[in-house]
Amino acid sequence: MIQSIKVNLEVIEAMLYFWQATSEKEQVSEVFFYDVASMEGFKLAYEEDFNEESVRKVLSAIKNRELLSSDNKKEKRFWNNNMWMMEDLEYTNLMVQPLKKLNLDCIKEKLNDKFPHAKYTALEVIFSPLHLEEYMIKDNKLIINFFRVKPSDFDDSTFIGDKELDDYIEEKLTDMLSDTAENN
Repeated sequence: MIQSIKVNLEVIEAMLYFWQATSEKEQVSEVFFYDVASMEGFKLAYEEDFNEESVRKVLSAIKNRELLSSDNKKEKRFWNNNMWMMEDLEYTNLMVQPLKKLNLDCIKEKLNDKFPHAKYTALEVIFSPLHLEEYMIKDNKLIINFFRVKPSDFDDSTFIGDKELDDYIEEKLTDMLSDTAENN
């Protein structure tokens, strides 16, 4: 039985500071880049062609107002998405606000009804600024690409793709638990 679903915004909080400070031309320490790159929300998304050095290199280039010199498609997308965040910090904040208020208790109950003998007792939904992927699943963690969060222009709803945020999270956590149920 699932006891909890935790929302992790640690990387987003750090990146909000970075986007704000960099857009205001404040100095951001290189140590900050290493600290951010070692956060769980990034570490879980690392692959052979996108790693800690990729994050550090991209953030350093942005801070120094340099174009990114890389042939790596994931690094380029990461650079481009971070630049986009700094162009309109009001929109960035509109993306963040619904995540800060996210309550997944209703989803927990639905998942417990579907999976009364779930492999995991705790699930974690991590929002992280990624590159190409919309989401990743690692064990009991759902990592959602923050850059895919889209607030509605018309009301308080928030989407990822064409799905409302809660429905999206429920669908991905259901997929996660279905996969683990099949493998048991």
